[in-house]
Amino acid sequence: MGGLLGGLLGVGGGFVMVPLQVLWARVPQHKANATSLVAVIPIAITAVPIYYFRKGTPQVDFHMALFLVIGSVVGAYFGARLLNRIPERELKASVAGILLLIGLKELVFP
Repeated sequence: MGGLLGGLLGVGGGFVMVPLQVLWARVPQHKANATSLVAVIPIAITAVPIYYFRKGTPQVDFHMALFLVIGSVVGAYFGARLLNRIPERELKASVAGILLLIGLKELVFP
C-alpha cells in the first residue's frame, strides 16, 4: 500500500507505512519511523523513471530535487538523532498530531 500511494500521490513513508506498521504489525514507533525511511528508497528509485520518461513534459524537476535532497539529508540526520531522545509515547502522539493537522488542513483548504 505504501508503494501504491507513494507512486500515485507522492506519499507513502510517514503517512502510510509508519501508521500501518504501528497499527497493524504492532511495530514500535521508533522502529516504524526508521524502517519506513529505508523502504522509501526503492519506491523512489522505481517511480522516478516513470515520471521522467512519460510522454510529453517530464514531471521531474531535478534542479528543485537537488535542493530537496540537500535539505532532506540534513533534516534526516538531525531528525534521526533526535528520534532516539524522544520517548515512545510522546513520539506516537507527535506523529498522530502531525497527521491530524495535515488531514484537517486538506479538508479545510483542499
